[in-house]
Amino acid sequence: MKDGSDFLIYLDYAATTPIDEEALDVFSQASRKFFGNASSLHDIGSEAARLLDMSRQQLAEMLNIKKEGIIFTSGGSESNMLAIDTFIASKPSWQNHLIVSSTEHASLANFVAKLEQEGFEVTYLRHLEDGRVDIEHLQECMSEKTCLVIVQHVNSEIGVIQPIEQISEIVRKHQAFFHVDCVQSFAKLPLGKIAASCDGLSVSSHKVYGPKGTGAVIFPDIHRLKASVPNITHEYGFRPGTVDVPGIASFVTAAKKLADIMEDERKRISTLRMQLIQRLTGTKIDFQIIEAKSEQLPHILALTFAGLQGQYIMLELNQKGFAVSTGSACQIGKQDPSKTMMAIGKSEDEAHQFVRLSFGKNTTADDIHKLADCIEEIAASR
Repeated sequence: MKDGSDFLIYLDYAATTPIDEEALDVFSQASRKFFGNASSLHDIGSEAARLLDMSRQQLAEMLNIKKEGIIFTSGGSESNMLAIDTFIASKPSWQNHLIVSSTEHASLANFVAKLEQEGFEVTYLRHLEDGRVDIEHLQECMSEKTCLVIVQHVNSEIGVIQPIEQISEIVRKHQAFFHVDCVQSFAKLPLGKIAASCDGLSVSSHKVYGPKGTGAVIFPDIHRLKASVPNITHEYGFRPGTVDVPGIASFVTAAKKLADIMEDERKRISTLRMQLIQRLTGTKIDFQIIEAKSEQLPHILALTFAGLQGQYIMLELNQKGFAVSTGSACQIGKQDPSKTMMAIGKSEDEAHQFVRLSFGKNTTADDIHKLADCIEEIAASR
């Protein structure tokens, strides 16, 4: 098996990103100099607490919220589950109806499925052909029993951007909570308006060139919420466990760097995306782009190739030195077709033909040209 260093060209940034060198240096220095428990009362603990507070303030400024609304976690998955537990704890028990989009990340979908088995009423939202949620269906589903609505901001498989502000208007009329998974959009799209439109949002470090094992759930109006477990002393009483201060400092460093080049990077990656599409269009390859024409994150390019299994293309590209994906990293090892592809009305055959390319700050035009050549070669060999 190849290790990551053997890959010539990495095109799976939606799964994870290489850690930024400056963020790695921050992690190393903080691990040596700020190793104390931020909850300890001695000077070493106080130094760690100051670094933690500074990191929290910097992240809050990125989202235009108060720092008290940021709860640091181990990553996006824990953030999603902690958010659900918190919102359920903050509503009366008779409000046991959850509305969830049909294309959520496994951390949400699996947790909601568990709640459904425990007696919660769950409605799964329909999706339009371009991947956006069906707003009319959402309006039909809302009721006085609705506790929580969950919709991912950017889909990790096809990159569609959901109309979060429009959804928020509907949810708030019914006084339900609204949670948004922003793992794929954080530091790639402005999130100030999103934070103002929802009751919770999740972000993750390793998607923005920070270390793995760190993330945050953001509660803009945390004073309205009740912790799901009483008597917790860490993270304003919402999350137990000693806080990973070096990881958090590294995470925020990486996130700020990426956010600072957000617009330039979006334009650059949009250009690379179009270059690849144009190259493939000029060949005899029978392919389809799965995207929303107007609301699309350019960093993710979902393709299907007629007559070719996505897994076959992925493995062939792997042999040629490219790291790509056939969907969410959390689905690896499963033979089921892409959940997102099925939700937007694609056939099972089309879902199995799915390949996801995701671009990042190290992706170059030369990478794109080499990739197009290899895809053409793979298609011609069948």
